[in-house]
Amino acid sequence: MRGAFLSLCLLGLVLGGAQAVHAQDSEQQLQYPQLDRGETVEKLGFPAVLEKLTGWTKFGKGKVYTLPLKKGQHVRVTFSSKSKYAYMAIFDLSSTDDESFFGTDEDGMTADVTVNEDTTWLIKPYYSRVTRRRGLGAPYEILIDPNPPATQQSQPADSGPMLFPPRSKQGQ
Repeated sequence: MRGAFLSLCLLGLVLGGAQAVHAQDSEQQLQYPQLDRGETVEKLGFPAVLEKLTGWTKFGKGKVYTLPLKKGQHVRVTFSSKSKYAYMAIFDLSSTDDESFFGTDEDGMTADVTVNEDTTWLIKPYYSRVTRRRGLGAPYEILIDPNPPATQQSQPADSGPMLFPPRSKQGQ
């Protein structure tokens, strides 16, 4: 009788542990709905200097990155790859929208953003499955610049010092 009771308790612990693991997997899927099977999450801290991330977009073994940001922070994220089939998407995890707010397939290779409120981004490099497979994936590089130089605004042609001032119309 005692052995049956211990066996039943042990079975309960095993099943309870399996449910806890399943609950953690479900929680991760709810927290990061854009993850594909086999992708791992690497949590980043906001870098003090330029940070370089490198990896490979192999399906089922890829990495995605989370980047916490504070209100008012300005950050530039640049993606590059030797493959024309490798892309990057950035999702705002504080948003209820499932769509990325930036994608290199449509928005260019650099996201230059000032954050309006505290948030966390999910940065996901991926290999396009829409095109015919061109191998097992592609290498990529992501640069995260926490202090990008101010964007240069072009000055109007008639403002600022000039080497040769324009001729006045009166003297012609």
